Amino acid sequence: MNHDKGEGAGTEGNTTHGHKPFKRSRSHFPDRVTADGRDGWPVEAGRYRLVVSRACPWASRALVSRRLLGLEGALSLAVADPVQDDRSWRFTLDEGGRDPVLGIRFLSEAYDARERDYPGGVSVPAIVDVPSGRLVTNDYQQLTLDLATEWSALHREGAPDLYPEPLREEIDEVMEGIYRDVNNGVYRAGFASGQEEYEAAYTDVFRRLDLVSERLAGRRYLVGDTITEADIRLFTTLVRFDAVYHGHFKCNRSKLSEDPVLWAYARDLYQTPGFGDTVDFDHIKQHYHRVHTGINPTGIVPLGPDLSGWLTPHHREQLGGRPFGDGTPPGPVPGDEEIPARGRP
Repeated sequence: MNHDKGEGAGTEGNTTHGHKPFKRSRSHFPDRVTADGRDGWPVEAGRYRLVVSRACPWASRALVSRRLLGLEGALSLAVADPVQDDRSWRFTLDEGGRDPVLGIRFLSEAYDARERDYPGGVSVPAIVDVPSGRLVTNDYQQLTLDLATEWSALHREGAPDLYPEPLREEIDEVMEGIYRDVNNGVYRAGFASGQEEYEAAYTDVFRRLDLVSERLAGRRYLVGDTITEADIRLFTTLVRFDAVYHGHFKCNRSKLSEDPVLWAYARDLYQTPGFGDTVDFDHIKQHYHRVHTGINPTGIVPLGPDLSGWLTPHHREQLGGRPFGDGTPPGPVPGDEEIPARGRP
């Protein structure tokens, strides 16, 4: 999610006025942190810092993966203010308005350290090299896949396999449709500058959600019988659906809570350690409603919806499935990463 009025990761175009169709661009810094360090960035405990906004669905993928894999001790976390200014994502949640590890006030400073005046937005999630202060990557599509595969030497004992090799082709296929029509589709609808463009995106969103609902009616998870990367990517959009996409982005055929299958599926994941304990509904609402001034010029943040339903029984365990496969749930959330009460149901 870049800082230009809060578009999603790797976006371009004007969110407030422009007449061009919404377009999500490729990540400008596609370097990878790998086990063999082939891009010059070897996996190393304590060397890198993950910069996120809890408002951003793309960054939230990394938050969930990091928790499930137990990488909290190996990959430190910087959480940006959900409301940016023109200078990019800012660290105003930290004492003195500076990230305590990187010593910077704005994420753009890490981008500038890597490449000054590059033509693009400052997006999260981002991995920053702590010793040099330079941005390593903002490739939100690859980042979590690498956490699951390249970082395996640093995974906790009992970490799940989020991208199992025998299922990768099916996972990739499922994720592609979800990305195009749901993850990105809600943005295409929300930032559409014409009626036809909006209606096409709206149609794609609900066509895909109906297909996913059918798929999940008789199975607990999207691919196989355990949680995979595909579930993480769908969850981060679903958890924002009623709070922001239904009204703010005009994806209002129906609410998530009105689809019995998807609502139960989303609650099942929300109540699974590693998912709901990374979600801050307050940050989500503050960001979308205060930053997207072209969509919500008053900046008024809605009081609703009622979040208590997220904690109600889902009964999805009746479908079987093993959330963590042969592994175990992640441990408690580190104290300094707990979601404040105002961001939880």
